[in-house]
Amino acid sequence: MKKIALGLLALIIILTVAGWWVLRGDPAQYSVAQVTGLDPVFAEPDPQTIPTVEVAKPVGWGEGAPQAAEGFTVSRFATGLEHPRVIYAMPNGDILVAEANAPERVVAGGGITNFVAGILFSRAGAGVPSPDKVVLLRDADGDGAAEARSVLLQGVASPSGMAWRDGKLYLATHDGVWRYDYAEGATSITGKPERLMTLPGGGNHWMRNLVLSPDGTHLYVAVGSASNIGEGGMDKEDGRAAIHELDLTTGESRIYASGLRNPNGLDWNPWTGELWVTVNERDMLGSDLVPDYLTNVPIGVNYGWPWVYWKDVVDERVTAPMPLYLTDYTRKPEYALGPHVAALGLAFTQEGSRMGTGFSHGAFIARHGSWNRKPPSGYDLVYVAFDERGNPEGLPKPVLKSFLADKGETHGRPTWVAWDKTGALLLSDDTANTIWRIEAPGAAPAAAPKRNAGARLPPQRELNGDPAQAFDNPPADLLPGSF
Repeated sequence: MKKIALGLLALIIILTVAGWWVLRGDPAQYSVAQVTGLDPVFAEPDPQTIPTVEVAKPVGWGEGAPQAAEGFTVSRFATGLEHPRVIYAMPNGDILVAEANAPERVVAGGGITNFVAGILFSRAGAGVPSPDKVVLLRDADGDGAAEARSVLLQGVASPSGMAWRDGKLYLATHDGVWRYDYAEGATSITGKPERLMTLPGGGNHWMRNLVLSPDGTHLYVAVGSASNIGEGGMDKEDGRAAIHELDLTTGESRIYASGLRNPNGLDWNPWTGELWVTVNERDMLGSDLVPDYLTNVPIGVNYGWPWVYWKDVVDERVTAPMPLYLTDYTRKPEYALGPHVAALGLAFTQEGSRMGTGFSHGAFIARHGSWNRKPPSGYDLVYVAFDERGNPEGLPKPVLKSFLADKGETHGRPTWVAWDKTGALLLSDDTANTIWRIEAPGAAPAAAPKRNAGARLPPQRELNGDPAQAFDNPPADLLPGSF
């Protein structure tokens, strides 16, 4: 019996040490600030069979509220929602809320991965069944709180992205894009929808965001990957990790941009007219890799997923054959938002926004929060300033500070952003089931953004040597003023 007891004790010690080794993960070498911005520090990749895990358990706010940066106040616009994710502001000020969670799905990586993922999702507050609803909130008296609530749609499959124009509501579910007849101000939708696109459903990333082109003729649809790095097979990634463009006149669609592991927030840069997006990058390379990012999306662009990140850093774990000359045409992201912050909602400042002079020319981004970084990152709302030419600059500024509590817990998780009719910013918190309202009291409304304008480059009339250098060292007859 003594030998058996000693053997059991030795086994317990071995299992304890092994558990500690597995759970200790890979602590970050750098601060979030060092791996953020225009020139982030890149650590050496540390491929992991078992990921670093540090999941913050949501505990709610009670009577408390997020801590706002100096000059801002925060209040409750709406409470008692069911897992609110995407929020969309109608022209009349009504706020549409997609109450949703993941559909029934298989996470790439096999049975053990799915079992562990289920535990992690549950602890992070993402394990609840999807409410599958779109709700309308109305602040008719303009006091900063919604006093009316209506269910517009129910029974839609994990709804997320929304857009509206000319009596038509566009809605993305995890497996399609739909169009409903919807008169602005109505509190219900009774007609049957028209299916505009079929999308690859479920997968590791199930949200599908939408944005209309400024002229209302095209719809842009963000679809995330089915896996981390294509480990389920690249045939499962057809139509994923991409932004689609749908022509609403002809019904035809095409891949507008690709190589984006999990694109989320979509908005039009008001100074350049370009489409911009937030993207969640890959996992299991350590706490310092790879930074999520904010970037522009020129037509035809490729950002390299799954084979490379940050233009030309090859991910050696990927087993699928890399396309020829990939790094010759992949694009480097414009701005790093920090590794594993889970950047989601994006909203550029607009005419009438009331956030103060230091926050009147840039973008607001909800960072949902990490599950696989030590220490955790994200769990906040930040502002990225843009220069006069419409490019990001500096480091993110906090607007709502960290939602994290003590002892591995978090009060909530910032998810999506939209402007209310008064110029205040709304932020959904999907685990606290709340929409927060942030404003700078007394701030003057922002002026309308001024679009950049400039002379076009002269046409290239001859090739001298390397064509790529023609614009760096142009011939004399191509210099401005020579013709």
